[in-house]
Amino acid sequence: MTIEINHRTTNEVLHTHDGGSLAGADLRWINLRNANLNGANLNGADLRGADLRWANLSNANLSNADIRNADLSWANLRGADLSCADLSGAELHGARASTRTDWPALIGMVADAPTKETNQ
Repeated sequence: MTIEINHRTTNEVLHTHDGGSLAGADLRWINLRNANLNGANLNGADLRGADLRWANLSNANLSNADIRNADLSWANLRGADLSCADLSGAELHGARASTRTDWPALIGMVADAPTKETNQ
């Protein structure tokens, strides 16, 4: 899997990643809009302020990730592991999840939490 990582506001290519793990990576303010991160290992990654709109994060490992103030609008979170992730201030409008999505313990209390689809 090749991932081109761009700065969120300037769209400057900051890094090209060819496969492997992104666990613990510093991806603050990165533009990953429409990125295909299906099954990616982002365990403990710093995604503060990242643009993840429309990103495919299905089956991705985002456990322990710092996702504060990131934009996950319309992202595919089906089967993603978000356990122990910090989603404070994250935008989740329209994000798609499933019964296999593993959420942090308090996500059910978030007013704009994604809808879980029972048929996925």
